[in-house]
Amino acid sequence: MPPMTVAAIGGLTDRQDDRAHEAAPRGRFRPDIEGLRAVAVLAVVLFHANMPGVGGGFVGVDVFFVISGFLVTGILFRDTAATGAVGLIRFYGARARRLLPAAGIVLVFTAIGAAVLLPPLQARQVLGDGIASAFYAGNYRLALRGTDYLAGDTLPSPFQHFWSLGVEEQFYLLWPVLIAVTAWFARRSRIGSAARFPYLVVLAVVAALSFAVSLMLTRTLPPWAYFSLPTRAWELGVGGMIALSACAWSRLPKSAAALAGWTGLVLIVAACCQLNEKTPYPGTAALLPVVGTALVIVSGCVETRFGVGCGLALRGMRAIGRMSYSWYLWHWPVLLLAPRVLGRPLGPGGSMGAVMTAGGLAMLTLWLVENPIRFAAPLRSSAVRSLACGGAITVAAGCVALTLFVLVPAPVGRGAAAQALTLATPAAPAAPGVDPRDAAVRQLTADTKAAVEASAEIHSVPSNLTPSLGDAPGDKASVFLDGCVRSWRDLGQAECASGDPDAATTVALVGDSHAAMWHPAFEPIAAERHWRLETMAKVTCPLLDLPITSPYLGREYTECEQWRGQILTRLQAERPRLIVLSMSRRYGADFGFVSYDQAWVDSLNRLVGRLRETGAAVLVLGSIPDPHTTVPACLSEHLDDAVACAPARPVAVDDAGIAAEQAATTAGGGQYADLTSLFCTAARCPLIIGDNLVYRDDNHLTVGYARTLGPVIAALADRALARG
Repeated sequence: MPPMTVAAIGGLTDRQDDRAHEAAPRGRFRPDIEGLRAVAVLAVVLFHANMPGVGGGFVGVDVFFVISGFLVTGILFRDTAATGAVGLIRFYGARARRLLPAAGIVLVFTAIGAAVLLPPLQARQVLGDGIASAFYAGNYRLALRGTDYLAGDTLPSPFQHFWSLGVEEQFYLLWPVLIAVTAWFARRSRIGSAARFPYLVVLAVVAALSFAVSLMLTRTLPPWAYFSLPTRAWELGVGGMIALSACAWSRLPKSAAALAGWTGLVLIVAACCQLNEKTPYPGTAALLPVVGTALVIVSGCVETRFGVGCGLALRGMRAIGRMSYSWYLWHWPVLLLAPRVLGRPLGPGGSMGAVMTAGGLAMLTLWLVENPIRFAAPLRSSAVRSLACGGAITVAAGCVALTLFVLVPAPVGRGAAAQALTLATPAAPAAPGVDPRDAAVRQLTADTKAAVEASAEIHSVPSNLTPSLGDAPGDKASVFLDGCVRSWRDLGQAECASGDPDAATTVALVGDSHAAMWHPAFEPIAAERHWRLETMAKVTCPLLDLPITSPYLGREYTECEQWRGQILTRLQAERPRLIVLSMSRRYGADFGFVSYDQAWVDSLNRLVGRLRETGAAVLVLGSIPDPHTTVPACLSEHLDDAVACAPARPVAVDDAGIAAEQAATTAGGGQYADLTSLFCTAARCPLIIGDNLVYRDDNHLTVGYARTLGPVIAALADRALARG
C-alpha cells in the first residue's frame, strides 16, 4: 500500500483556527479532535516504520479525511448561514497560509536531498514527482503510474506521500463551490441558505456516488480508487454530514455518546491491526476507520465524563496533534533518504530513529515556519496577501524542483564506444552425421558466450549504449503497448498476430510478461520463416496450473486462472506447430507458490504434457538471470564502474532450479533451452553486453538485446520444430 499523508492535520483558518473544531451549536473548542489527529498520524508513522502489529496503519489518512470534511464543512456552513454566501477568497487565503508554507519547505529540502543522494536516473524521476506534488497533482501522477504494470517495480518516491495533500487541495477547491451552489439554489427556492437539509441531501448524494465509484474501482482500477478525489470524496462527505447534523448529535444521551466514542476508537485500532497491504483498499474495508472516526466525532458533540474525548484531550496527545501535519510531511522522505546517507538499510531501530528525527524536524517547522506565518498579523488581516504568500511559496517550491531536474544530468555513458554484438546464422556443417540445427545452436551460443566474456570486465558504461539509460525504462516491445499483453484484470486474448499473419504455420509465444519480452526476437524470425506468430501473455500470470494470489490486487488472482483456461482452450482449437513457453522465475510466497519449488516443477511437467497433446512441439525458455537491482538506476550511479551493479552468477542464477525444470520438461515430451550462457560467465552476469543494455528495469530484457539474440532463438525454434 502506498504511503499516505495528512493535509488537514493542523487547523484550518485564521481567526477560525480555534473555532475549526466546533461540533456542537455552542461553538466550543474540540480538543478531542486534536488528539484524534495524534492517533491518526501515529498510526501512519508507525506503519511506515514497519512497527509490528500496525499493518493497517495506512488508515490514518482516512481518519484525516473524515476530520477534514467535518471541520471544513462546518466552517463553510456557518459562513453561509451568517452571510448568505461563502467567502471563497477568505477561505482559500486561510488554507494557503495554513498548509502551503510547511509543504513548500519540506518539498524544497526533499528535492535537494533527492538530487544529491539518489542515482541520477532515479533523482530525475523523483524530481518529476516533486514538480507534480508542488502543484497538487501528484495523486494522479501516481494513479497513472500505478496502472502501468511495467512501472510496478520502481522504487518508492520521497514525494509519494504528497498524494493525499493533492486530494485535500482538490477538495478545498471544489467543496466551497459545491456549498455555494447549494446555498444559491436554497435561496432561489426560498428554503433559505441557513437551512441544513439541502446541504445534507447534496452531501449524501455526493458521498453515495463516490462510495459506489470507490467500490467499483477498488476491484477494477485499484490505483485510481486509492489516489483519486472522486473515490475518496465519500470519506470527506461523511465528516461533512456530521458537521451539518451536529445539533442532533448533541442531544444524544451521555451514556450513548460515551459508548459511541469508545466503539469508534476500537474500530480505528482494529483497522490498524487487522488490515494490511494486501487488503483491497479503500473499498468496503475503508468503512472500518471511517465509521470509527465518525463515531468518535459524534461522541464529542456531547460532554461526557468518561468518554473517549477525555483520553484524546490529554496534553501529550494534543501536542502530537498540533505537530502532526509537519511530522507526516517530514517522516516519509527521512525514512527513504536516511539509508542513502548511512549507506545501509534501516533496521527496526533505525526506522524508529528516522521517524523521531522527522519528529524533531516537525517541531522546528511548527515553531519556525507554521506558527509564525499562520499567526502573522499582516497575513491574517488580508486574504489576498495570504493567497499571494501561499502562491509564492508554491511557485518557488515548484521552481526549485524544476531547476534541480534541469541541473541533474541525464546519465550518459562516458566509456569508449563498444562494438555491437552481431550474430549470424552459421553455414550448414560439412561433417556428415552432424545435425545442422544442433550445430547452429552450439555455434551461436558460443559466439554469444564470447561476447559475454569480453563484456564482463568492462567498467565504464559505453558512450553508445543502446538504449541509453534515460530511455531504458520506456524501452518496451510493441506487444506491451497495443493490448496484446493483458493487464491484471483483463480476460481473453485478442488476435495478436505478427510475422506473416496469413501463413499456415503458427507459432504461439505464451506466458507472462517474460514471454512477451521475447517478442522482438521472434517477430523477425517469424517474418523470415513465414510463420504466423501469436503472442498470448498476461502480466504476473504463468500458464502453470498453480493457485495464484496477486499481491498487486491483494486477493485471489481469478483473472489469471480464467485466462489460463481460455488460452489452453484456444491452443487446443488452433493447434499451432510450435508453442514457446516462457515466464518469470521471480514468484515468491506472496503469490501462493515459489518458483522452482516442487509444485512449480510438477506443474511444468503437467503443462508440457498437456500442450504436447495439441500436436505442437513445445519449447520452454529457461530463466534469464535476476539482476537484483533496477539496472538503469544502478548504472546511472556507477557510470565508471558498471561491474559494481553486475550480480555474481550464483546470486543471479538458480542452477538447481534450471536443472529440475529441464528434467520436468523433457519428461513431459518438450524441449528446454537453458539460456544462462547467453547472459553470464562462470563468475558474474554483466548488465551490458556489447553495446546492448541487457535489462530495461529489474527483470525485463531491453528490446535491443532480445532482438540481438534473435538468431539464437531462431536456431532453438528450428530445432524444436524439427524434433517435434
